[in-house]
Amino acid sequence: MRIALVAGEASGDLLGAGLLRELKQRFPSAEFAGVGGPRMRAEGMRTWHESDELAVMGLAEVLRHLPRLLRLRKDLHARLLDWKPDVFIGIDAPDFNLGLEKKLRRAGLRTVHYVSPSIWAWRQGRARKIGDSADLVLCLFPMEPPIYERHGVNARFVGHPLADSFPLHPDRDAARETLALPQGAPVLALLPGSRLGEIRRLLPVFLQSARLLAESKPDLRVVIPAANAACRSEIEAQMRATPLAEARLIDGQADRVMIASDVVLLASGTATLEAMLAKRPMIVAYRISALTYRIVMGLGMMKVNRYSLPNVLANEPVVPELMQDDCTAENLVAALLRWFDDAEARETLEPRFLAIHEKLRRNASSQAADAIAELLGAR
Repeated sequence: MRIALVAGEASGDLLGAGLLRELKQRFPSAEFAGVGGPRMRAEGMRTWHESDELAVMGLAEVLRHLPRLLRLRKDLHARLLDWKPDVFIGIDAPDFNLGLEKKLRRAGLRTVHYVSPSIWAWRQGRARKIGDSADLVLCLFPMEPPIYERHGVNARFVGHPLADSFPLHPDRDAARETLALPQGAPVLALLPGSRLGEIRRLLPVFLQSARLLAESKPDLRVVIPAANAACRSEIEAQMRATPLAEARLIDGQADRVMIASDVVLLASGTATLEAMLAKRPMIVAYRISALTYRIVMGLGMMKVNRYSLPNVLANEPVVPELMQDDCTAENLVAALLRWFDDAEARETLEPRFLAIHEKLRRNASSQAADAIAELLGAR
């Protein structure tokens, strides 16, 4: 048995590692190869390329890297046809993986796409085109398979691995003790993203907001987790430009930092799901490049008026979203003060977040491996 996987960036590497562990139990003698990171290598996969080579975001950014990405995909296509895997699994990175999956499927290989693109946010008709690329789509969210079903695409809700890893009732006191944070002080977690472009666009306004907030909360503690060494270096540069008393930069531990906090200010993305699983009030903020924003809005590509996963999953605006021109220090501070000062508002969030957590907690890696095993047994 040969199983090929291509995972984009750190989040895909994490998903791929969990999936590999389960697939090895079902196929002990299988060979695994493709694109991954350190976690997937640790599970025994042979990596032909690094997952962070696919970590490109935004229309303008993709255009700059397009020649390199096209060369990489062409090389992978030829190598995979030569290796002849029993199944190809594209993990996230839809702009890269779906085109590769389509070519492989036309060549007679079975293909799986793990992590549905956000068809609920963009173009639901895209589900049909995804079905042209993948024999099976593995979905992390329950609202996705019905969309695929309307277009005749085989899709399965497997749950979200993050929901499996977070406790249903996180222990804030224990998290604060581990991070040496005072139990009684107000704590703000800042998560400006895991890409350097995100950090450059968001962290300056996040730090300005924290400085303004500290004027009314002088005992405020601010904690910023860095996703990796490159992020740490960029965050340090921003912190030198905007000094902030009682601010700590730590390596990793984003989940623990969120659990230890009272409120989280963060970039839109998967981290909003983590903050929800940590049962913490949050303000979701985002800025993309001006060119990308003009293209997206000018072409009417965004089909929803809710961006963050907590609001999408709750199907109502339960946390504030401040995007592009609305993402100012003044607006962020006003939203932060509401969460810090309104205990009743904070308390109403936890049961709503808990209900979503329970719905997403399905042992996702095992469910995904079962679905792939069924596909492999179908011929």
